[in-house]
Amino acid sequence: MEINLVSDTVTKPTQEMLHAMFSAKVGDDVYKQDPTINALEEKVATMFGMEAALFFPSGTMANQVALKLHTQPGDEIICDKWSHIYLYEAGGAAFNSGCSLNLVDGNRGMITAEQVQKSINDPEFFHAPLTSLVSIENTTNKGGGACYEIETLKEIKQVCVQNNLKYHLDGARLWNAMIAKNQSPRQFGELFNSISVCLSKGLGAPVGSVLISDAKTIKRALRIRKLLGGGMRQAGYLAAAGIYALDNHFLRLADDHRRAKEIGNLLQKLPWIASVEPVETNILIFSIQSYLDEKVIIQKLKEKGIHISAMGHGKLRIVTHLDYRQVMHEYVLDILPKIVI
Repeated sequence: MEINLVSDTVTKPTQEMLHAMFSAKVGDDVYKQDPTINALEEKVATMFGMEAALFFPSGTMANQVALKLHTQPGDEIICDKWSHIYLYEAGGAAFNSGCSLNLVDGNRGMITAEQVQKSINDPEFFHAPLTSLVSIENTTNKGGGACYEIETLKEIKQVCVQNNLKYHLDGARLWNAMIAKNQSPRQFGELFNSISVCLSKGLGAPVGSVLISDAKTIKRALRIRKLLGGGMRQAGYLAAAGIYALDNHFLRLADDHRRAKEIGNLLQKLPWIASVEPVETNILIFSIQSYLDEKVIIQKLKEKGIHISAMGHGKLRIVTHLDYRQVMHEYVLDILPKIVI
């Protein structure tokens, strides 16, 4: 049995999802004539109570377009030091938008309104970059799937309004946050100028993210997507997978969260584990004892058919997902205590 817990991006379409894809009605989306793409965009925009949405081949492109929409070259973006837009988007903020990032030392990837306020440059001080955007990540990837409280996001929104700043949400795993915190899409739609959501992580679609905003902003986003090479033709086959995922795989994210928590509880009892970070969603980060080599741990698990990822400095990561079935979970829970270091 091979069990891949490296990421929730490793999932394959279910048979039912494939059927929906094969049955999709398609057209040329570059001309906005793909009915299934149009249906997906309308569906997601309606969910969040926002005016319009645009389908993208990746979350990185959706985020990068959002940054471009809300900034001018030379501006500065406030975000946490562990933000995906800083660590894992290849310096895109600088390359695509000509912006610098003001990195906040948050808690597990989450920042506060007070920290945002202190990070805003005086707009009259022309020696410093002009602060124009605050970018939030929810759930936090490197923060181990941590989730913001809505009240915290409202407080940051107030700071943005008072300082004439735009407010973007990198919601790659926002679906997980909503399930974990019993939140609704409209609560987020009311707060942010733009939101990116991913369909190919917890929801299990093979490809795609969606950027949501007001109609005028999405019209501008369409041009920037074209500039970045993101225009696709008969992409409705991919959109059909996204629609199926939203209709059938959203609520089941609770299963992924439960399994991650059960693994976390077990790891806390093992002698070769130094610490386990709090588990809120489907990402589990833990540290091994300082005298151990993380490569040895990974290899021993690999020999048992269990694949996880290393984060460096003795930290390892497990991510549960759609393809991680209960029978696999029971196997993992059985094997972990038998690992001898």
